Amino acid sequence: MFPIPQHKVFFLFLFLIPAFYSYSQDKVIIKANVDKNNIVIGEQIHFNLEADFPLHEPMRFFTVDSIPHFEILERKKIDTIDNRAGIKLSQSFTFTSFDSGRWVIPSFELPGDKPMLTDTIPVNVSFSPFDPNQDYHDIKDIIEVHAQEKKREDWYWYVAASVLLLGGIIYLLARRKKKPLVTMKLVDPFTEAKLELEKLQKENLSSKLFYTRLVDVFRLYISRRKNIASLQETTDDLVVRLRSLKLPEEDFNQLAQTLRMSDFVKFAKYEPSEKDKADSFKTIKKSIETVENMEAKKDHKNQS
Repeated sequence: MFPIPQHKVFFLFLFLIPAFYSYSQDKVIIKANVDKNNIVIGEQIHFNLEADFPLHEPMRFFTVDSIPHFEILERKKIDTIDNRAGIKLSQSFTFTSFDSGRWVIPSFELPGDKPMLTDTIPVNVSFSPFDPNQDYHDIKDIIEVHAQEKKREDWYWYVAASVLLLGGIIYLLARRKKKPLVTMKLVDPFTEAKLELEKLQKENLSSKLFYTRLVDVFRLYISRRKNIASLQETTDDLVVRLRSLKLPEEDFNQLAQTLRMSDFVKFAKYEPSEKDKADSFKTIKKSIETVENMEAKKDHKNQS
């Protein structure tokens, strides 16, 4: 065999670099990391999840409900970074633990046709180290404290001021004109939701405003019908709370996907297709109708 000249090997290497780089950019890359692997009880630890999506790859993200032996103190919103190669999503969490021992932050699944799992991360939780060189402080006895006698107060001044205040309130109430009572026709949550969905379907809104209004209709219905504080919660927290509704598994998964799609449109600048918008509308409408039917059956059963 004849040796290959070094300059040809060099140019061949330069030719292959873009190919390897292009191949790496066609794959979804996920990461999970913490800022420290050893903490004392009650100390905070910062956990970060990342997902790099190449161009034309549908976006999705991890669902973090709870972690055994750890408490979630803070859950930040999903950050989005656009670059030429694609879009990067990341979310940060602040944990702590009050259980001593060697625990493991489990792997989290990125949903998709081929689900991907992050690496597990070990964390040691221990007590604060004891310093034998510190001074010893014994437990002190209970110190008896004598209560001071209350100073004599001029109580009659307080009585006079109270009488004047009460007289002023009565005088103002007497002068206030009675306003006519306005009767408002109350609409039940289901009827209100149907009217809002019909109105939304007729309007030609941008994708961001469409998903905002669509999810707001669902949140308001759930808040009024099931007394779930859905208006203040994040999407991930709301999805966890919605498990209590006991919807059919397929309907619940579609509803959760639609709620997260709304976040991607609003925060990740994702532009959905007309089919995505139509499917999301049908999912929200079907979810409201399913919850209403379940509640109607429950009310009928309680009455009988």
